[in-house]
Amino acid sequence: MIERYQRPEMKQLWSLENKFKKWLQVEIYSCEAFSELGEVPGEAVDKIKSNAYFDTQRVLELEKETRHDVIAFTRAVSETLGPEKKYVHYGLTSSDVVDTALSSLIRDALTLIEQELDRVLQILRDQARKYKDYPIIGRTHGVHAEPTTLGLKFALFYDELSRSRKRLDRAKENISVGKISGAVGTYANVSPYVEEYVCHKLGLQPALTSTQILQRDRHAELMSTLAILAGTMDKIATEIRNLQKTEVREVEEPFYKGQKGSSAMPHKRNPVNCEKISGLSRVIRSNAQAAFENQPLWHERDISHSSVERLIIPDSTTLSHYLLNLLAKVLENLHVYPDNMEQNLKTTNGLIYSQRVLLNLIDKGLSREKAYDLIQELAMKSWEGDENFQELLKQDSRVLEILDKEEIDNCFDPTYYTRNVDYIFERLGI
Repeated sequence: MIERYQRPEMKQLWSLENKFKKWLQVEIYSCEAFSELGEVPGEAVDKIKSNAYFDTQRVLELEKETRHDVIAFTRAVSETLGPEKKYVHYGLTSSDVVDTALSSLIRDALTLIEQELDRVLQILRDQARKYKDYPIIGRTHGVHAEPTTLGLKFALFYDELSRSRKRLDRAKENISVGKISGAVGTYANVSPYVEEYVCHKLGLQPALTSTQILQRDRHAELMSTLAILAGTMDKIATEIRNLQKTEVREVEEPFYKGQKGSSAMPHKRNPVNCEKISGLSRVIRSNAQAAFENQPLWHERDISHSSVERLIIPDSTTLSHYLLNLLAKVLENLHVYPDNMEQNLKTTNGLIYSQRVLLNLIDKGLSREKAYDLIQELAMKSWEGDENFQELLKQDSRVLEILDKEEIDNCFDPTYYTRNVDYIFERLGI
């Protein structure tokens, strides 16, 4: 991932040096386990633990020659040791090290992501409470529908991201496994005890079965979970972008002192952060497809997944972490314009209350079909002629035969539409 979209913690986590540190941990823990089984001398393990290290540039130099990153790594480590070097990578296959270390790295990355997501969830709770009773027009198909509240929008985002939080927990559990089971997963040259020992040391669970590798449904679940999370972030950002349109301007992402919106037009305040969230979310969703393609490998494994995962897993976790942090800043500092929200409720001259009038006519005995046709006729007259819908109702003899003017006026009370907001918030636990 380019540095522009990295945060320091995740950048360090996915660095080559940190990856090799994880590999070395797996190698050392394996030696310890073999020593407990009596297959590696204890003195050799002590020397390996004390002296084994690597130089990243040396690993890369050796990889040019060997064209194999794990062999390059083990040779670079061996160069720092004496005769005990023969026990490094003893009985292991490359993926014993790579896949187990990768699981540990992914788990650590998900912990960082969960911390950012928890922050976003708290901000959404706070904003939902703050704007719980702020009326705003609801839109279906982009067209004014009926009143809702701004707080309900935040509450819905909170609810949806809460589901992503649970999905992350499940994905984290399913990816937090290791395998030290040899070339085809049969433990031919390595005892299951070694796997149990190494996994315990790394805070992982041993895979119940494996081939040369961990099975990639685990990684596909991870990537699809991040894709769903990205989809919700995109959804929130898209809603803010739509509400920031000049002709709407009910909310606006923060615009900071010294910030510029356009190189040509000094007046512009563009939703660049929300557009960034929407754009980079596409990368995460696209990467999920690549993870699905990694599931069907040949026999006990092939290497077609490896090159893909070097890109998609660091990139998607890095972007998820970055975008959650960015979303938190947008939501926490969001500009809200209640006057514009109130004005937009009036834009359609009362048409948004048409269903309330319809239901009152039905309650008074008119059939649904006749009531609907009558109200639609007057609504279209208001829509096309820019006339006040409430006044048109009061002037229509067919309506007045059923509803008096006070009953008509009562249909235009916006609080009727938001009277169950507290119930929804209680159900959400916020």
